[in-house]
Amino acid sequence: MKAIAIDTTNLVMGIAITDGDKVVGEMITNLKKNHSVRLMPAISQLMKEVDMEPGDLERVIVAHGPGSYTGVRIGVTTAKTMAWTLKIPIVGVSSLEVVAQNGRFFKGYICPFFDARRGQVYTGLYKSNGQDVVIQEKDQLVQLDDWLEQFKEMKEDVLFLSNDLTLHQEKIEAALGNRAILPYLSMQNPRPSELAQLGVKKEPQSNTHEFVPQYLQLAEAEVKWLEAQKIKGEMK
Repeated sequence: MKAIAIDTTNLVMGIAITDGDKVVGEMITNLKKNHSVRLMPAISQLMKEVDMEPGDLERVIVAHGPGSYTGVRIGVTTAKTMAWTLKIPIVGVSSLEVVAQNGRFFKGYICPFFDARRGQVYTGLYKSNGQDVVIQEKDQLVQLDDWLEQFKEMKEDVLFLSNDLTLHQEKIEAALGNRAILPYLSMQNPRPSELAQLGVKKEPQSNTHEFVPQYLQLAEAEVKWLEAQKIKGEMK
């Protein structure tokens, strides 16, 4: 199966193209630049490099969140457009699950996370069985202080994986001490090739038009709009 994987959920923009069990091309940047301007040219460039045409693709795989609202929308919209135009299946994968793959050979708990502001993080809990990374607690939006509190009762080390690690490193180390394992820089970024491998194994969305992002929370503008609508309803 020839597949393309797309991840724009956070600062990292990643694209990978796979053919069966071979990663034939991979591109990744970690820059504060507009994904909407760079994504399609990057896809075109990578496909040209691997001598592949859009019509050769058999599946589109996308990291569908959580993460930056704008970033998630860019990736999902691009993936849906490609899948619909090429008439091929689309598959969504948790962006946290993608990062968690970097801990495949870690023996303790694996905790991927993204900063969500106001002391909150998007996170989940995973563990490796030596080959596959298996989810232990589903993706969620939590206060980091509350999340770290539950780890204090666990006996095993916890591997924290995040491009936002430096923002919360001091708090993590204060809570868990040497049980908090903070990896090398190369392990903190999601890899689109890992996204591709996950997406090939998952069942595709039955209807491309019904495929939606997994934000885990509403954008601030949406919250304010809903509150305004509720007030209007109460005033009638």
